[in-house]
Amino acid sequence: MKLSFSVEDERFRREVADWLDTNLSGEFAQLKFRGGPGDEHSFPAERLRWEQRLAEGGWTCVGWPAAHGGRGCSIEQQVIFFEEYARAGAPGRVGHIGEGLAGPTIIAFGTPEQQARYLPGILAGTELWCQGYSEPGAGSDLANVKTKARFDSERNQWVINGQKVWTSLAHESDYCFVIARTDPESVGHKGLGFFLMKMEQPGIEVRPIQQITGTSEFNEVFFDDAVCDAGDIVGAPGDGWKVAMGLLGFERGVSTLGQQMQFQNELDEVIRTAKANGKDREPMIRQRIAQAHAELKIMRYNSLRVLSGQSGSDGSLQREGLIYKLFWATWHRSLGELAIDVCGQQGQLLAAAPYELTRLQALFLYVRSDTIYGGSNQIQRNIIAERGLEMPREPRPS
Repeated sequence: MKLSFSVEDERFRREVADWLDTNLSGEFAQLKFRGGPGDEHSFPAERLRWEQRLAEGGWTCVGWPAAHGGRGCSIEQQVIFFEEYARAGAPGRVGHIGEGLAGPTIIAFGTPEQQARYLPGILAGTELWCQGYSEPGAGSDLANVKTKARFDSERNQWVINGQKVWTSLAHESDYCFVIARTDPESVGHKGLGFFLMKMEQPGIEVRPIQQITGTSEFNEVFFDDAVCDAGDIVGAPGDGWKVAMGLLGFERGVSTLGQQMQFQNELDEVIRTAKANGKDREPMIRQRIAQAHAELKIMRYNSLRVLSGQSGSDGSLQREGLIYKLFWATWHRSLGELAIDVCGQQGQLLAAAPYELTRLQALFLYVRSDTIYGGSNQIQRNIIAERGLEMPREPRPS
């Protein structure tokens, strides 16, 4: 496992840190530590301008190949970028779904025409993406999707009908990648297609879902004869599952180290609060803080172990990466519980609505969802058992 960085990598770290220090000023100073989990509704217009400032500096898509407009950074340099970005308190990225999911998937599986059409807007920070995977009856069980895609040969278009749910930032996005059934008789992971769809069109309706935090970061999306061109399917009809699984490999990539630096920022806030109100003198609180610190270090070392190994040609990670979602989601939920306990009774009190949550109150409420979205803890345990340990599949009804 590689635990150190070269002299050249450390020079790159200083370059990243210096650029962020210079640019997180003026109109962007107010964005520090904003827009993270539970705070995605904050400063949407300003964070979009920040995305474009990153693009001007060449700091979007740093891991993309140079041939597709990226910097072609090594794994080590990508890790450094995400770490320094979080360390500087730079705002949550509004373009992260395009940069980290849609873009790499189009590079890996898309046609040259799709790459020429969709990658430049992601690179420039001018076009945002959302993910059309989950449905009311297909959350963690992605293979149960019911949304249908029918090809209209007269119009040379795909016609999409169905519903997606928990679609993060759909209300701000220009495009959505959508999993839908191209074969209406198919079941499970067979007969699926992976489509690239423009959001601003007749036939697409976005309805916000209010969260426990009082905000609406994600949405329901309804497709009623919505369309995309014949050339906007990635791969062939029936390849949707393969493309979708390749995308999930990118999701477990180098940005995890930046995520952990954000976790460190949250833990530091918990510690500062404990020192300020005297909770740090309570033995059980001290023990829980120490445990959170130790487990965050374990999380980092496991990520370095994954990134030091060999990835598949489609970007998927080896089986050590299968435990990551279960580990971090459970850890983050526990951190939220620690945060509210450190705040004491005052942390459990709010004036009448509309609520003005503190950072730690928002953390406590938001992290309840971490063990559900992106594959619930129960689903993650099945994945570890079946794919990682090669245990027999769970019995399913015929």
